[in-house]
Amino acid sequence: MLNIEIIVGSMLGATEYVADELKAKLEQHNHQVHIHLNPKLEDMSFDKLWIVCSSTHGAGDLPDNIEPFAEQLKNTNLSDVKFAIVGLGDTSYDTFCEGSKQLLSLLQKQNAKLVHTPLYIDVLEHPLPEEAAVEWLEQWLVEKPELI
Repeated sequence: MLNIEIIVGSMLGATEYVADELKAKLEQHNHQVHIHLNPKLEDMSFDKLWIVCSSTHGAGDLPDNIEPFAEQLKNTNLSDVKFAIVGLGDTSYDTFCEGSKQLLSLLQKQNAKLVHTPLYIDVLEHPLPEEAAVEWLEQWLVEKPELI
């Protein structure tokens, strides 16, 4: 059993639905999960797996609720953190999933360890992005159950 932090960056709420569905699936596998809708570094445990779920806002920007968290990360050694990324975006924009890609880059720059292939969900192809996220998680549970 793992303890997992789901960190959410969302403007319109779709990423929150993704986080809720991931939490439900993880809890079915007896993991303890906490969702952070207004993430703050001081509320995070570095020894827990982080699943960062973020949409993109405007011209490739981070959602408002996760910007302060991203700023906190810039000055923090995250070498003890293991993480995965789920991004939501729209491929009709040239900034498709740029918010989650920025978070991926930032986490890696601060020495956090990516433990699974990032998932970038095109909401045009998946109008219910939470379904694609649960499918990704189920695949992860089969391929690398020791990480989750």
